[in-house]
Amino acid sequence: MRPLLRFLKNYRKELVFGPFFKLLEAIFELIVPMIMASIIDKGIAAGDTSYIFSRSGLIVLLGVCGLCFALTCQYLAARCAYGFGTELREELYRHINALSFKSIDRIGTSSLVNRLTNDTMTVQNGVNMFIRLAVRAPFLVIGAAVMAVSIDLKLSLVFFAAAPLISAAIFFIMRKTVPMYKKTQQKLDRAALLTRENLEGVRVVRAFSRQQEEIDEFDEAVDELADCSAAVGRISAVLNPFAFMVMNLGIVAILWFGGIRIDSGRLTQGELTAFTNYMTQILLALVVLANLIITFTKAFASANRVSEVFALEEEENGKEVPSADADTMVEFRDVSYAYEGAGDHSIKGLSFAVRMGGMLGLIGGTGSGKSTAAALIPGFYRATSGEVIVGGVNVDHCDQAALRHLIGWVPQKAVLFSGTVRDNMKWRKEDATDEEIIDALKTAQAWDFISRMPDGLNTHITQGGRNLSGGQRQRIAIARALVGKPEILILDDSTSALDYATDLKMRQALKSDMADTTVIMISQRTTSLKDADIIVVLDDGETAGIGTHEELLGSCDIYREIYRSQMNEREGRKDA
Repeated sequence: MRPLLRFLKNYRKELVFGPFFKLLEAIFELIVPMIMASIIDKGIAAGDTSYIFSRSGLIVLLGVCGLCFALTCQYLAARCAYGFGTELREELYRHINALSFKSIDRIGTSSLVNRLTNDTMTVQNGVNMFIRLAVRAPFLVIGAAVMAVSIDLKLSLVFFAAAPLISAAIFFIMRKTVPMYKKTQQKLDRAALLTRENLEGVRVVRAFSRQQEEIDEFDEAVDELADCSAAVGRISAVLNPFAFMVMNLGIVAILWFGGIRIDSGRLTQGELTAFTNYMTQILLALVVLANLIITFTKAFASANRVSEVFALEEEENGKEVPSADADTMVEFRDVSYAYEGAGDHSIKGLSFAVRMGGMLGLIGGTGSGKSTAAALIPGFYRATSGEVIVGGVNVDHCDQAALRHLIGWVPQKAVLFSGTVRDNMKWRKEDATDEEIIDALKTAQAWDFISRMPDGLNTHITQGGRNLSGGQRQRIAIARALVGKPEILILDDSTSALDYATDLKMRQALKSDMADTTVIMISQRTTSLKDADIIVVLDDGETAGIGTHEELLGSCDIYREIYRSQMNEREGRKDA
């Protein structure tokens, strides 16, 4: 919780005056039973109507003042809590966007979403309840106890017998429920993960007719969440009835023993009424305090989860600026990388160099480390050993904004965002003109179908590009990376949905339109890499071959096998 207190620095006045006004309300509430006692003992006993009305008016005045103080406290509490929540979410969202890929992988996307929404709301509620009740409840317990003792010390022993019983119940419930709240949040993370997976993979689920299996798995997850929440609820539900039972038995004892003391003349009827009110205030305040502790417990559990995100390391940012005119734009020097928690390296001892305007091809089987190698170039991950040099500067020392300004990145999965085609095309260059956008679309072979759409560049794209085909999404994603003509273009198997003819046209357009751009192309097609200056063949993270297309056909068995499997039988015999 402590790391989150900094978000309260702009709300010091609310933190001071909110509890202060709640304290005034509690003081007025403690005064009322004494006034009632005086009305009974002096007004009603003596038949003094004017005294009764004057004192009753005072009670009304205290009630109105207490209401004003309570409303003021509510306003200040809401202002502080919601302001705190807003600043917390904004900073948490900024921090998540600044996290390294390694840190994001450590917690997981679904859990991050839960912490950004559900957990921040729980912490916000904790702040709200702290201002509203954290001062009032303890003060009422202590104040009412003092007032009760001042009325009759012996009769107040009833309170001192009841309070430990309620306190023991609170302790028991807290001891049982505190560990269960964290477990409940973990169950919620699981349900959120399944929801996200099913919504994103709805087409795959239906293609395999797995709806019922996925529904059953989700039902199991939410049943576990419900069971965990119900278990906490069952334990917590014991508190209120137990406390009210103790309170009512205490009131019975007060009336019993108080009646005896009235008969003996040691206590007045008004004082007994006041004592009963104080007993009620004390026990109700203890119940509120118990519920408040439960709220704080949830808030602390959620605060710890949020603090865990803040504790994750942000992306390292150096100060050196890579050169756009370096002779060697990309170079790997004995680079190895292992994902956190993985048993082995994903790439091992990888070395190559690509000149400015050159083309590097990466090919290999599934899981051979191609995408991992590509992700090291923009600094998404940092090499475990070795050096990745871009524009003559080690990626570890690069200014990330300057580094990624040089690079156009097209991931394996074409990711588009809701908005128009023009909006998506301006992601790399915000001030891109329509002419620049159209040129990029033409190079990516996307302008043909965009120009045929009624709205052209204003065509609306739904979330994830669901209203486009796979090939259309890929071509728009490629065009987006080409806007502004980056010095380095990384195509991470991003032409897999294109037919061979479109793939060929795009490669030819890249060669003519972006002759000075260094291209890193990952592909499963040897035909896509035939014109590369250098091709690196990866096998289980290690370099199985390196050279041109013709050289690898003669020297690398893996490359030759991939090539022949993609050719027809006659072409395979001809190249044998």
